Amino acid sequence: MAVKTHTFDAALYLEDDADALGYLEEAMKIAQEDGNPSFLTVALGTVARARGMSQIAKDAGLSRESLYKALGAEGNPEFGTVLKVLQALGLKLSVQKQGTAA
Repeated sequence: MAVKTHTFDAALYLEDDADALGYLEEAMKIAQEDGNPSFLTVALGTVARARGMSQIAKDAGLSRESLYKALGAEGNPEFGTVLKVLQALGLKLSVQKQGTAA
């Protein structure tokens, strides 16, 4: 009997704000360690999908299609777009000195 597999989708497991926040914090750490900002933008897209991409796009003042494109694997969103999405998700960006505890 053949084994049936499915593509893993983290959005299915982000059930509440704590899950989303933890997911984005880890994505930020990995993005910084690897020097790869796209890791964070894809994670931001995953959280947006978990919350409902259409509503997040509306709240951010963007089209759903442009948001999918910007936060996808090949996306390269403007910083303003990232800030709008964070605000639509009820999150804010903060900065701290390296080596300090969160």
